[in-house]
Amino acid sequence: MSGRILLGLIGAGIQGSLSPKLHAEEARHHGLEVEYRLIDLDVLREGNDALPRLLKQAARDGYRGLNVTFPCKQAVIPLLDALSQESTAIGAVNTIVREEDRFTGHNTDGSGWSWGFQRALPDADLSHVVLLGAGGAGSACADAVLRLGAKRLSIVDREPARAAALASRLNQHLEGRRAQVAEDLAAAMESASGLIHATPTGMTKMPGMPLDERLLRRELWVSDIVYVPLDTPLLQAARRAGCATMDGGHMNVGQAARGFRLFTGREADAARMDAHFRSLVRWSG
Repeated sequence: MSGRILLGLIGAGIQGSLSPKLHAEEARHHGLEVEYRLIDLDVLREGNDALPRLLKQAARDGYRGLNVTFPCKQAVIPLLDALSQESTAIGAVNTIVREEDRFTGHNTDGSGWSWGFQRALPDADLSHVVLLGAGGAGSACADAVLRLGAKRLSIVDREPARAAALASRLNQHLEGRRAQVAEDLAAAMESASGLIHATPTGMTKMPGMPLDERLLRRELWVSDIVYVPLDTPLLQAARRAGCATMDGGHMNVGQAARGFRLFTGREADAARMDAHFRSLVRWSG
């Protein structure tokens, strides 16, 4: 593979994304040239209804692939020609590969979260995990943590029907019927061994805490998927409570490394990408 590789990210409020630099630098190590563009729905003043037009434009412009983030991970599915088995099971897409005029959806969030989790929290107790947020990223984390051996997963979402649909899908694809809906977050947290936070709350554009800090206790581990900022209010509160923590940078790097392979056919050095990511965060901070 030679020549310039055109990639992009579709999402809302993505001007702070480090993906362009992350992919371009890894490509340089492989002797490749990547141009990575941000297609920001906020800048365009568009919503998910713009996705059909944006995909057609991507094909005309010669994009090799696209990453997809909030709020497009589920809305984009009907527009694709094919889905990977993983993205079908999760019900969300975060990576699209174009081959001629066909778009195939993949999901690297789950494997990316697993890579980061095993790196950051290798001894974490998986007896009862609470997932806060059943959207695209939350669905991927749910699938991943169950595949890692979680004995029980309680899913909390502001839309109980969405949580129920995710639990049903997981229980169909994975053995043990270990996923369940929990409408009362405080009650679920009482017996939890760990928390995965997968809502936009805490992002630079959506500041705040996703739950009452008093629900955190020393015995919990806390994984936050938000990575802009990297040190979220939730992680700060978790450290004050004595919890082991995992920041969203781990998942971001893990999914990017697998996405790089899908886009280029080259095996990314995830540890190198992680070091680069954290240097970018320190520099931008």
